Amino acid sequence: MIDHRRLGRELGLFTSDPLAGAGLPLWLPAGAAARHAVEEYIRELERQAGHQHVLTPPLGKRELFELSGHLDFFADDMFPPMRLSADDEFVLRPALCPHHALVYRSRGRSRRDLPLRIAELGGMYRAERSGVLGGLARVRAISLNDAHNFCTLDQVGAEVAEILRLIREAHAALGVRPAGYRLSLRGPAERYVGDEADWERAEELLRAALDGVEYTEGVGEAAFYGPKIDIQVVDSAGRESTLSTVQLDFDKPERFDLSYVDSGGARRRPVMVHRSLVGSMERLFGYLIEVHEGTFPAWYAPVQLVVLPIAAGQDSAAEMFAAAAQAAGLRAEVHRNGSLGGRIREAAHARIPYAAVVGPREAAVGQVSLRLRDGRSLAPLPAAEAIALVARVVATRSPELVPPG
Repeated sequence: MIDHRRLGRELGLFTSDPLAGAGLPLWLPAGAAARHAVEEYIRELERQAGHQHVLTPPLGKRELFELSGHLDFFADDMFPPMRLSADDEFVLRPALCPHHALVYRSRGRSRRDLPLRIAELGGMYRAERSGVLGGLARVRAISLNDAHNFCTLDQVGAEVAEILRLIREAHAALGVRPAGYRLSLRGPAERYVGDEADWERAEELLRAALDGVEYTEGVGEAAFYGPKIDIQVVDSAGRESTLSTVQLDFDKPERFDLSYVDSGGARRRPVMVHRSLVGSMERLFGYLIEVHEGTFPAWYAPVQLVVLPIAAGQDSAAEMFAAAAQAAGLRAEVHRNGSLGGRIREAAHARIPYAAVVGPREAAVGQVSLRLRDGRSLAPLPAAEAIALVARVVATRSPELVPPG
């Protein structure tokens, strides 16, 4: 069985330490490089789709989470409050939506402001039991790709459809293979907020958004504030989990007294659409490590290009080539220690997409010989052409290592 914990150790992506604590992974340079590349891509995808990014703190006053309902409905999954004085308690947040509600109400809004799409890659915390923690799949410190789209009721359908499109686009670029869609609904034994009419309306809107999409229904899987569409993935052990989600919420706008002024001057409640294109960075990478077996697409590989001088006489040419590659935005390194064959094998074991070999002949004419991690070799290329080839694969986020044509 492919295990992201084993591959994470072998490839130097992340580690854990008892002094840090269970469920609190440490991202090593290679893992951080891959994660940053994915984060930059997601932020740009969101920006182009009209999202505005914010930064909010990972904790807030107890009263914030009393108002949001989390302390009533989610307390068992939250860390205990931190008391600074008799009337001043702070709580590590279990979700970002309360802070984004505060962003919305930071000034008056009109109908022309909507839809307002507030996005953040933010930290949140869950007091998971130690027995359920494991690698990146279940952690206590979570970095969530999150957004909250505030819109009118008649805009909900278009918003959800666009979110589902963005999810499909992000999944295709990352190599995510969804196992299915689930419409998560209320269950008879659970506690929920909001009135019956709002729940029925939300469920109707999500069903309409899923028209033409095959999905299952998950009774009892709804959030405490509303129904949701969950996009499921399956890990190497056959366990199913939610990666991406779209959720409708009529409750938070009521609790936080959120409003906008319509064209007639009346105050109206917006609908709050919670959404995550790729879920948390931790769960996402736990899945990606396994589905790719550590062989990430070149665009988010930790090191994209390793330069291998055959002998000390080519060190200068290798350094110049690596510097040019780095200037072109590539993650490139020079490896000198050991035999050439050993270094090629090490690069392949590390899943580095490209190895540029620089021997006396290549150095003399400003060329490199590219070897691909799948074992293929390309004819010697001028240094600028080799860099352009790799840069084109990275820029297009191609799953292939050689551009077509």
